[in-house]
Amino acid sequence: MDGLPELVDPVLIAAFEGWNDAGEAASGAIAHLRDIWDAQPLVDLDSEEYYDYQVNRPNIAISVDGTRQLTWPSTRVYIARIPLYPRDIVLVQGIEPNMKWQQFVREILGLAAELDVRMVITLGALLSDTPHTRPVPIIGTTTDLALIASMDLETPQYEGPTGIVGVIQDACGQFGIPAISLWASVPHYVAQPPCPKATLALIRRVEDLLDVPVPLADLVEESRAWETGVDELALEDDEVADYVHQLEEARDTADLPEASGEAIAREFERYLRRRADDT
Repeated sequence: MDGLPELVDPVLIAAFEGWNDAGEAASGAIAHLRDIWDAQPLVDLDSEEYYDYQVNRPNIAISVDGTRQLTWPSTRVYIARIPLYPRDIVLVQGIEPNMKWQQFVREILGLAAELDVRMVITLGALLSDTPHTRPVPIIGTTTDLALIASMDLETPQYEGPTGIVGVIQDACGQFGIPAISLWASVPHYVAQPPCPKATLALIRRVEDLLDVPVPLADLVEESRAWETGVDELALEDDEVADYVHQLEEARDTADLPEASGEAIAREFERYLRRRADDT
């Protein structure tokens, strides 16, 4: 592709609305990164190739000046250059395609190759029997043995139907591109989006992987408000309250990764990065 910018040691981060995006936590995370880093659009993938408009319909909106605007479902690629950070970021934000998945992945990874992307991070979220009152579990997996050791990741164990995120991860492995998949667990009894607490957990894990502070804006307050709102709903239904209590007991008696030495160290390092960034 002509006119592509020269990037410095770029990392690609991608998330897609749809099957991979419980509570819209992953798409919310990529939208936050796009906005907070003032990412600039680079290219749109041709929506005619990948979307069934009867499933993902175009949207009409009216702007402040009264103009009607038609927006088509699409996947867009952005470039973010973070001040004082030695790497550039490529953001891929879109909707899981309805067709031609293999071509879709080839197009994304072909662009990644042209941009000389050195690592791919995909974000996802799934419904789980996790209590909303506890830290959101983030599962980080990779098939790259070096990354498993250096970034506290796991080998993927999932078997079964997969989404576009799983297909991208598999393709990265075939082409020798280091790739990491981060998945947030969203409480299944509050599946209605948004889920800012899961979005916040994904953002913090991205911080750890990239070793760069990410401004959180209103995410912390939104996360607290979301949890308070779910607390109030649970109090109105004894069965839900009992179920949440059972989940809490199960979670608290398990080995909590949030209480591990590695997690405590990560939290302290994050605090130091934020403090240095504010000075």
